[in-house]
Amino acid sequence: MKKMLLWTLVVIVSAQTAGRAQSFQKGTNVIAVGVGLGSSLGSFTSSSSMPAFSVQYERGVWDIGGPGVISLGGYAGIKSFKYSTHAGGYDFSEKWNYTIIGLRSAYHYNGLQSDNLDVYGGAMLSYNILKYHYTGEGTGDNGSYGSTAGLTLYIGGRYFFAPAVAAFAELGYGVSYLTLGVAFKL
Repeated sequence: MKKMLLWTLVVIVSAQTAGRAQSFQKGTNVIAVGVGLGSSLGSFTSSSSMPAFSVQYERGVWDIGGPGVISLGGYAGIKSFKYSTHAGGYDFSEKWNYTIIGLRSAYHYNGLQSDNLDVYGGAMLSYNILKYHYTGEGTGDNGSYGSTAGLTLYIGGRYFFAPAVAAFAELGYGVSYLTLGVAFKL
């Protein structure tokens, strides 16, 4: 984690001397797909876990007159956990499926004078859907429960290594604490 933060700092400092056009402006459209690392969702005693996956879209909507643009967009993410056991002739398994659907808005800071770097921070209003399934002896508690609304704060950055393709990292809460992935300008 320290290496990633150091790498991010090096990219930001080197980008300040670039003196080129901005990577995210009013009218910019970006779609991104990511894989999440770390999560507060699910069972901490799970015997198997699916990685978190997410897709997000945003559009630069308001040029606020300073060094930045406000974006609006959407988010969808999934994560699953499963726990199975066999003890004393008793078999059962439990599975938790999380789906998060959200509306996002972010402030993209354009004061770095770089056409390769997009740094941003924002908030997401989401609906977190939990589906649970029990298989085994006795009665199970299957169905949807624990679904709730959520509010998330996040920060992130994209480095465009090609005019329309970027690698990104985002810290916050969606289906994971850290999301790494690829983003595409449309």
